[in-house]
Amino acid sequence: MNAEQLSNLAHLRRARDLIDREYARPLDVAQLARAALMSQAHFSRQFRSAYGETPYAYLMTRRIERAKLLLRRGDMSVTEACMAVGCRSLGSFSASFTRLVGETPTAYRRRDHASLAKLPGCIAKDVTRPALTNSRI
Repeated sequence: MNAEQLSNLAHLRRARDLIDREYARPLDVAQLARAALMSQAHFSRQFRSAYGETPYAYLMTRRIERAKLLLRRGDMSVTEACMAVGCRSLGSFSASFTRLVGETPTAYRRRDHASLAKLPGCIAKDVTRPALTNSRI
């Protein structure tokens, strides 16, 4: 890897860290590109090349990951979890959740998650991380 590629990767990590930290806020490609010090088009291409998915897909994966945790706790409705993770449309949230997890948020919430309670948080997070099968991450 040359110096320019390493620099690009460091800038991309800044944007990815912003997504990881601020997933519940409204984020768009323009904000993420600014964080990475790149144009929007260049940022989108570089992000996909580095992480195997678009910035929006990565953001939605983080949101669904957090929503899964909230739904496993059982003290929030699907709508409350949707809003808590920064999604504004219950329909889009449910469609993304179903596509990434393989079941609806309501079905996921109703399922027994007792086996995950025995696992350390970092392991449970890894085991339950939503991902498309074609993702390279």
